[in-house]
Amino acid sequence: MNMVKHIVMWRLRDGISKTADAALIKSLLEGLGGKISGLFKIEVGINFIEDYNAADVVLYSEFTDRTALETYQSHPLHLAVVAEVKARTVERRSADYVVKN
Repeated sequence: MNMVKHIVMWRLRDGISKTADAALIKSLLEGLGGKISGLFKIEVGINFIEDYNAADVVLYSEFTDRTALETYQSHPLHLAVVAEVKARTVERRSADYVVKN
């Protein structure tokens, strides 16, 4: 099996709701766990270091294979979360890679 790891980092819009936005994004993403076939691990962290180069929220997820990642990316539950995340972020970086067992 060739497991796929999917990592995304976001920078949030500045403002008084930044902490609440980070918590909401974390909750929404973690809520996808167990609901999309092929997604078997999801972890979301909120950065606590103030650094100009730092991301504010990071997603680490694992999928059974590339097809599972593609299914996740087009899944209606994921797309609903994407809309909420896009409304609160100014930058997104991602990486997807295969881990051979």
